Amino acid sequence: MTPAPRSVKRTLATIVLGFEVIVVALAALVIFGLGALPPLLALGGGALLALLMVAVLALLRYEWAYVAGWILQLIMVAAGFLNPAMFFVGGMFAAMWAYCMISGSRIDNQNQQFNQFNSNNENNENNEKENS
Repeated sequence: MTPAPRSVKRTLATIVLGFEVIVVALAALVIFGLGALPPLLALGGGALLALLMVAVLALLRYEWAYVAGWILQLIMVAAGFLNPAMFFVGGMFAAMWAYCMISGSRIDNQNQQFNQFNSNNENNENNEKENS
């Protein structure tokens, strides 16, 4: 028995959050290096945010995890108050997240409709064979 295919939305969300974890780690080092926050807060906050992203990555099988992903995107944009470049970086990741959520949902819906159509056609063909 083959496992059910992963949704496109989940796959795209995994890709965005996975790359974003790396960016968060690097951003924490930049904020630490610039002295925008005390060392413990800069590095600890960056580590906490990265761990939250990894946790959301692991929980993407639940629908509420996508809402948590949106909250993480807002936090990334808000990091721009610590380093103005983060407005751009966070905004780019938020835009990618939005695109992936919209496109992934659309593709998943199309795949579901296609599978239902094929399933109905197979049932009709089987019924026709049994009747003849």
